[in-house]
Amino acid sequence: MQTDRVPLGLPAVLAGPPPAAARPAGTGAGLTDQFGRVATDMRLSLTDKCNLRCHYCMPAEGLQWLAKDKLLTAAEIARLVGIGVDRLGVRELRLTGGEPLVRADLVDIIAVLRRNHPSLPISLTTNGVGLARKAQALADAGLTRLNVSMDTLRHDAFVQLTRRPFLDQVLAGIEAAARAGLGPIKVNAVLMRGINDGHAAELLAWCLAGGYELRFIEQMPLDADHGWTREGMITAAETRSLLAADFDLAPDPRARDGAPAERFEVRHRGSRALLGTVGIIASVTEPFCADCRRTRITAEGQVMSCLFSRTEVDLLDLLRAGTTPADDDAVADRWRDAMWAKPRAHGMGHPGLGDADFVQPDRSMSAIGG
Repeated sequence: MQTDRVPLGLPAVLAGPPPAAARPAGTGAGLTDQFGRVATDMRLSLTDKCNLRCHYCMPAEGLQWLAKDKLLTAAEIARLVGIGVDRLGVRELRLTGGEPLVRADLVDIIAVLRRNHPSLPISLTTNGVGLARKAQALADAGLTRLNVSMDTLRHDAFVQLTRRPFLDQVLAGIEAAARAGLGPIKVNAVLMRGINDGHAAELLAWCLAGGYELRFIEQMPLDADHGWTREGMITAAETRSLLAADFDLAPDPRARDGAPAERFEVRHRGSRALLGTVGIIASVTEPFCADCRRTRITAEGQVMSCLFSRTEVDLLDLLRAGTTPADDDAVADRWRDAMWAKPRAHGMGHPGLGDADFVQPDRSMSAIGG
């Protein structure tokens, strides 16, 4: 038994929705909740393992990984996606982790999903370590595009943030993905006070020059160490202020349309020439729960109706109980029930729901899947 890894407490796992939120008849065929939102964007975690140890996600010593037999198999992943697309109205799929590139059968999984769903947008969120070796194979298998997590262009800060010296691998992976046609490539960055908060403008300039779409993400209280504080977090407002020293930002006129990022057009200070766009995901200070369209499945087949859920609904037992159309109906019904119970909001930054109403989930981001 491993003793050098931190065990994470798991949220309550239910075989159905909380009794008080039972879904009434006639609520529709899709993933509708009791506040009128419909989830069409599926986030599916392929593994909880990761080869980085980012401060805002994992402790230095790592975590206790799930046993292999607890993970969704490739066939179960294909079945779940099929149920989501064919029965529940899923229109986009994002594969996440942990780090999905550590899964040996990743290319095969994508190839099967593409064969089953020729027009489904399939994206992947990765830390980019090892991406250079796999980018072309992922594109050939049918992956649509990539999000790459990279918080800085400076080697010393990268090591401080991730506890690993892999920045050159990440940069090579982004370049390989661009050559393979996996665009538009989005770069996800979390600013940490005193480490990389002074790097915001240079990271944006690099992304604009390379044709990448940068997304700054507020640090969320999903770290395994539970060290997050509101005071220590770089807010969306601070991020805009940091960028304003070099750039003029103006709201992107395109509709947000359920996207988590608020987009801004970017110009050099005093210039009218459009350089591109930047997005800011302000889950804490400027939450967008009212227009959330996401449904999340963890690597062991649990539905999380919200990224901050402390309750999950198990689909894996149904997946392993049988494979008839009636069995798929049972999976779809339980999935609908789980999403019907989605809370109105996660509690932070909402009128009438102060921080006192928010309780940090037991799982860290790596164990949830973004």
